[in-house]
Amino acid sequence: MGKNLDQHLSNFSDRILDHIRNGKDVSVTTHIDCDGLTSGAIITKALIRAGAKITVRTTKEMSLGVVKSMQSDSRDFHIVTDLGGGFAKQFDESLGENWFVLDHHEILEEEHDNERVINAWKYGIDGGTEICAGGMAFLAAKALDKRNSDLAPIAVVSALGDRQDQGERKSFLGKNAEIIEEAKSLGRLQVDMDMLLVGRETRPLIDALAFTSQPFIEGLTWNRDACLALFKSSGIELKDGGRWRTPSDLTDDEKRLLIESITKFASSQNASQIMEELIGHTYTFPAEERRSFLRDAREFSTMLNSCGRISRSGVGISICMGDRNKMLQEGENILLEYRKLIRDYMNILTNERWRISDSARCVMVNAEGVVPETMTGTISSLLAGSPKNAGKIIILRTNGEENTIKFSSRKSIGCKTDVNLSSLMKSGAEKFNGIGGGHDAAAGAKITKDKLDGFLDYLEDSVNGNNSQNSN
Repeated sequence: MGKNLDQHLSNFSDRILDHIRNGKDVSVTTHIDCDGLTSGAIITKALIRAGAKITVRTTKEMSLGVVKSMQSDSRDFHIVTDLGGGFAKQFDESLGENWFVLDHHEILEEEHDNERVINAWKYGIDGGTEICAGGMAFLAAKALDKRNSDLAPIAVVSALGDRQDQGERKSFLGKNAEIIEEAKSLGRLQVDMDMLLVGRETRPLIDALAFTSQPFIEGLTWNRDACLALFKSSGIELKDGGRWRTPSDLTDDEKRLLIESITKFASSQNASQIMEELIGHTYTFPAEERRSFLRDAREFSTMLNSCGRISRSGVGISICMGDRNKMLQEGENILLEYRKLIRDYMNILTNERWRISDSARCVMVNAEGVVPETMTGTISSLLAGSPKNAGKIIILRTNGEENTIKFSSRKSIGCKTDVNLSSLMKSGAEKFNGIGGGHDAAAGAKITKDKLDGFLDYLEDSVNGNNSQNSN
């Protein structure tokens, strides 16, 4: 399988370099989330280095409309990253042989035979846990020129953005682990065992603890007053002069004090499980400035998600490609806006209880009129991280464009169901003339509004075990 991947990457490199030598234009089309922006940026950077004339654009999803616009585009060749699964036939019909897809989402068997589809699953690589689109783009970039190995840190960000840190203590598996080692060997990545508080480089200690929701600590999570009291009782200084200290400022002794305080606070809960989730591998880029949101790879990934979700994808791609001037400030402002929007959406969904229907196996969330379709994945992931939803499937829906409904599904912490969400969303949507797909534990779909009731019934029956064809 590995040799086959190498052959396909070599073919990709030969064809692209041939187009560049002949002065042909290249277009990159990618998704708006972190993995999309990173994969698009990686391959774009590599192509620019190779001398290509190139344009980049982002889209929320692949559709026949996007394929048609690619066909009418003046560009000679098209590369699609983090998108395109299920569209190989349409690409062939519209673009001939002038396209490639670099992706990691599960695909139909007939696409395995198309040499222009370079997808992890074709080569025996689990695209849900072992590599994402950013990783596939990185392998393609190295096939173009081995010197592109310096783009490994961006591939690390992409894997974190897709939550592929599924190994022990938030480590990486498969190809992702190899990319981690490559970034470390270049001196561009530092991996440590530390507390997994959000905003390690940028958030004041109180906020970092209060807004860490995985693990969810009853009484502390989303409770700044309780977090302030805990820090005061532990004797940890919150300020260094006039500046609020962040988790990255803590000494080893202070970390031990904080862990002891949290353990004591959570003694009536499952403290050992909380500590198991709270301590894990962190990924730091030493070349980035201290207290920059780009220094911690998880914060970097959050910033990129924020750019795509509030329609500022160009800022994220520019930062991935090395812009550290105007775009860096833009990225910081976008991140602040994104965090505020998330808090607002979660507050509404929490307070308007009629929007949430809870059963033994599933939580159905009606976010219509509240959450924009670009934010469905973010909000469904947050809901999946809440302990009250543990063991269940989260299915969130909201309004889409052109009289459609967008769905986002996630498996929550401890969910043991054998339902494959990618199959559920893809086959289910197709029954109702829609589109869907994704991964086993995270997938989405889109249908027209007139099919909503039937699709909801289908989802509930499938999750409750009445449609066996959707399970593994």
